Amino acid sequence: MSLISLQAVSKHYFGYTVLDEVSFQLDRGERLCLIGNNGAGKTTLMRLIMGSEKPDGGSITIAGSAVCGYLPQSLPDDVDTEEESWLSPEIRRLEEAIRRTELEMTELGDRQQNDPAVLQKLAQYADLTTQYEAVGGYEHRHMMEEALGGLGLTSDVFQRPLASLSGGERMRVALARIIIMNPDLLLLDEPTNHMDLSALEWLEQYLTRFKGTVLFISHDRTFIDRTATAVGELSNGRITIRSGGYTRFFEQAAAEALTLEREIKKVSLELNRQQEVVQTMLSHRKMSAYHAREKVTAKLSARLDDIMARNHRQKQSLNFRFLPSLPSGDSDRVLLKVSDLKGGYNDTPLFQDVAFELRAGSKTCLCGPNGCGKTTLLNLLRGCHQAMSGHIRLATGMIYGHLGQQVHFSDEEQTVLGELLSRSDLSEGESRDLLARYGFRDTHVFKKLHVLSGGERSRLYLACLLLEQPNILFLDEPTNQLDIYSREILEQSLLAYEGAILAVSHDRMFIERCCDRVLGFISTNVTAFDSFETYRAAARAAESKQTNKPDPGNQPDKLSDESKRKNRVAQRRETALLKERQNALEAAIRKLEDEKEQLETTFDADTDPEQYQRYASILNEIETLYEQYLEVEALRINDA
Repeated sequence: MSLISLQAVSKHYFGYTVLDEVSFQLDRGERLCLIGNNGAGKTTLMRLIMGSEKPDGGSITIAGSAVCGYLPQSLPDDVDTEEESWLSPEIRRLEEAIRRTELEMTELGDRQQNDPAVLQKLAQYADLTTQYEAVGGYEHRHMMEEALGGLGLTSDVFQRPLASLSGGERMRVALARIIIMNPDLLLLDEPTNHMDLSALEWLEQYLTRFKGTVLFISHDRTFIDRTATAVGELSNGRITIRSGGYTRFFEQAAAEALTLEREIKKVSLELNRQQEVVQTMLSHRKMSAYHAREKVTAKLSARLDDIMARNHRQKQSLNFRFLPSLPSGDSDRVLLKVSDLKGGYNDTPLFQDVAFELRAGSKTCLCGPNGCGKTTLLNLLRGCHQAMSGHIRLATGMIYGHLGQQVHFSDEEQTVLGELLSRSDLSEGESRDLLARYGFRDTHVFKKLHVLSGGERSRLYLACLLLEQPNILFLDEPTNQLDIYSREILEQSLLAYEGAILAVSHDRMFIERCCDRVLGFISTNVTAFDSFETYRAAARAAESKQTNKPDPGNQPDKLSDESKRKNRVAQRRETALLKERQNALEAAIRKLEDEKEQLETTFDADTDPEQYQRYASILNEIETLYEQYLEVEALRINDA
């Protein structure tokens, strides 16, 4: 039986069809990634599965015993200012209840063990500790530390309330809480947002080892390639699912597009032939044959329209004609030279001794963990921030353009077409032709700027920017907030651009396609690497050396025996955790043994039946605790 099954699920908003009879099912171990343009219905489908919205038609079935974990795209702003960020609310509630019960038991310390109030508190305490163990309370801290550390959060986060964390930090705390639940069904809506490269790699390894079912939304194409067992594209309310990752999905789409092209040619030829026959029949006044042939041509015409519509959907993200190139010049000319550069804030350097050259036509990417200073360095080079020391030299006559993470236009009431016309000498026809290359077709060119999505704004801004033909493009996370379609368009336009590019990005497919060199941040040093993979290998080695952990990057898909072995620090922590658990079990056993002995001294002919029931319950609890104690002891011996 499938873990989750959707049958003909439909959803409409204000008469607009978002999902049109969507059907699929997922078994354990399957990982399906949902892709599609912004607004295609991906998040809506997630909400329907979680039950926060109801479908207008169809059914959604989840296995009755399945535990679900859901990470939304954004978290609510109203948080408990006192809540510990890394502690599960359920764990926190139980710990407070246990401490409160322990204090109450202390206050009853002078009473006899068979006092009803004492017995009631002992039973309450046993019930709370059982609940605490059932939700993983004893291992919770250790597991949260491991998960948060893997997701790139430092130890100081453990001491801060949730309200003091940034949106990205809160999202990773929420993801860590879900991970340690070990759910059967994991629903993740763009989980890679706000993650640096190390956290991305950790999450990839976690998902590939995860035994349950995963349904996730992502625009990170490398992440999809490394984690998804199938990809489902939502378009026009329907879903198309193909096995494999992102690359395999579009290889199959391209093959299908080629088949459609051949079918279009074949049907078109037959339609033309039949139309000629129809005209011949009409001219010879063979009306019976004429009407019969008319029906044939009508069917062929309808079939051709259907194939053309399918082919248009296939080719939307594939056809792109490049922009006019920059004037020719010396491709080896040095446009930007940096030497001994040091930068940061409040007398605290983020980087130092930075030195590199940017030549005409070169494409360079700045890579590093969040907060290392990538955007600061980019702003220094643009003259928007003062360096602590060092030199930046620009060649004379340089024109540079900048595409930031947020795109702003001076007049938000302007239309897409009007904005391009106001910033160029192109005619309306030329402007519409150019906008079509950036995904603005038909009536979309008359959209007001204030209603554009993030991806549409970036595409339009880049179209306007490249018309100015800058010598250098500074790009700050240009693929952030872009759907896959927008990323493909942006990359194709940048590949056609003949000027120099200096980009900040953690989009690995963007780096691979558009950049020929990486400037990588390792601690406060910035070093040039020939490729992204070379940089990541060096960064992982540095992280491993700093934390005394084995480098997991050498075998990202399957951990070797060596990488599975815990390091000494982790072993000591695990041993301490097991010892703490043993001590808790011993204390619980002692209390139950004392209560058992006390009950045994009171048994006589007049003993209340409830006391015998309590006695039997104590015996069962003691037996269970001893079994748990022996299991923990076995774990300690194995770790030793």
